[in-house]
Amino acid sequence: MTAEQHGGHDERGDERGDVQGEVRGGAAAGLSRRRVLGAAAALGGAGWLLRGTIGPDHAQAATPAPPGLPAGTELYQRVYQNWSGEVRTDQLWTCAPRTPEEVPLLADWARTNGWRLRAQGYRHTWAPLTVADGTAEAARVLLLDTTRHLTAIAADAPGTVRVQTGATMEELLAHLAGRGLGVANCPAPGELTVGGVLAIGGHGTAVPATGEIRPDGHGYGSLSNQVTRLTAVVHDPVAGRYALRTFDRSEADSAAFLVHLGRAFVTEVVLRAGPDRPLRCVSRLDIPASELFARPGSSGLLGRPRTLADFVDRDGRAEVIWFAYTDHPWLKTWSVAPSRPFASRVVDEPYNYPFSDNIPEPVARLAGQLVSGAWGSAPLFGQLQYLIAKVALTGDITDVLLSGGLLRDLLSGDVLTHLLAGGLGSDLWGPSRTLLQYVRPTTLRVTANGYAVLARRADLQWVVAEFAEYYRTLLAEYRARGEFPVNGAVEIRVTGLDDPAWSGVPGARPPLLSALRPRPDHPEWDTAVWLDVLSLPGTPGLHRFARELEQFLLRTFDGTRAGLRVEWSKGWAYTEGAAWADPDVLDRVIPASHRDGGGPGWDEAVAVLDRHDPHRVFGNAFLDRLLTS
Repeated sequence: MTAEQHGGHDERGDERGDVQGEVRGGAAAGLSRRRVLGAAAALGGAGWLLRGTIGPDHAQAATPAPPGLPAGTELYQRVYQNWSGEVRTDQLWTCAPRTPEEVPLLADWARTNGWRLRAQGYRHTWAPLTVADGTAEAARVLLLDTTRHLTAIAADAPGTVRVQTGATMEELLAHLAGRGLGVANCPAPGELTVGGVLAIGGHGTAVPATGEIRPDGHGYGSLSNQVTRLTAVVHDPVAGRYALRTFDRSEADSAAFLVHLGRAFVTEVVLRAGPDRPLRCVSRLDIPASELFARPGSSGLLGRPRTLADFVDRDGRAEVIWFAYTDHPWLKTWSVAPSRPFASRVVDEPYNYPFSDNIPEPVARLAGQLVSGAWGSAPLFGQLQYLIAKVALTGDITDVLLSGGLLRDLLSGDVLTHLLAGGLGSDLWGPSRTLLQYVRPTTLRVTANGYAVLARRADLQWVVAEFAEYYRTLLAEYRARGEFPVNGAVEIRVTGLDDPAWSGVPGARPPLLSALRPRPDHPEWDTAVWLDVLSLPGTPGLHRFARELEQFLLRTFDGTRAGLRVEWSKGWAYTEGAAWADPDVLDRVIPASHRDGGGPGWDEAVAVLDRHDPHRVFGNAFLDRLLTS
């Protein structure tokens, strides 16, 4: 029931049906276009129906095809719609390159004809890094779908893998597992492309537990920091055309391509991995938020510390899902466990939370009522999500029996039986990929903001305490006015920063545009706390709430004791009415967050990307504005 836990982003699309069509029936009937799109996206987008094809599963041509494309280009039209439904376009011309060599030919064509090329795939993203909402079919934009053909994966060396950027993360981790390899952390959804994850510095949650020794090949930062070599489409100034070029991680320019926000086209990467380490994942919902997010130095039940920092110190890997208007967050911790603990249930495949992946009928029904205008039901919605998680994970139905009225009616005997039949998931053990990937595309689709707070490991608890206190206060203030801008969950994760030494390549530098790039002036900042607030698209007051929260974060983590950077794939730069719109955050705050501390960063990354694509073939108007020196 929580949506995209975990820093994943993908600029590709969902084949099940985002092509031009209509929403039919249910709670969406009679709603405005924007609210209909939000409702359909939140509940999985199943209402979009095909109306015709050019080739398999594609919409009928509505505008003339782009002229003079390279021979053999597989061309069709498709509506672009992102994960939450907040970005939706007219039908745009789309092609599927069969080989990496076709992409430079398309770039030359685009330069000559005044078009722009945008990589797209499963579209599991929020930010308008691919295209902007409302992009018209007449726009000179050609989408490049790499999911059809650019999906090869092969061993490169004993501890590395060569993977084309159209392959999914699920396919990548399965390949590594087959070779006895794994990664320390990764985004939770499996249906993300490798290229999409790398473009925005995708991450999971992991820092070393107390006393933990990092195995060779593993890293605690972004997946981008695991790259040892990459191939990108760049302009050759001597030949006067675009070509494929391979960059070793030791080359200075490679640091700009490791996280490029869609301002480049990477066709293939070589990634470093380490020996797979089986994990134990334990879920608990018995710790109140007041204790988990307590001020540093607080004591817990019977004097035992039960703060988030304590769990991170013990296990190294933790995630919090805090449903809105509830008091007991869902805490998940992963610990390295070479052999199965006695109490753990063995799992051998990913996606082991069926109650979250397949929306229970009561949740779907209540979500439909919310997007139909019953926004005041948000507290009930939060309580319902919490109770379903508790029953499914622990088998404890005490809170259900004690609840009254509508909640008890929603959680009927049949619903409880179904939840319990899925098998309890509070203590799981298995290969790392089976526990690191746990979000399917069928989960509830919500919008999300996202930020990384860079701080000392010793200040982790201070960071979460500051955030939690303000969030709870702000939510209460809105509620007192009869406003309910949040109906999803808060998600908190903790990672290390991008230490280039973990790549194993001498002379490597950290990804220049990564939110996890270390600050040279603060070498003691070794940890990032990721903060996300989720809500259904179109919720009244959400943008205003998100703006107040964002301004608080900027004031509190101002570079003195900790620093703030945005999470590229999520929502940021809020005005009272929109995301990605505040000119001060776009033009000053974000560049400054990557310039502060000195050393290579924002300006070098922009210059390198401009030099290798001087015609801005790989870009859009939003990136033109954002990525300036």
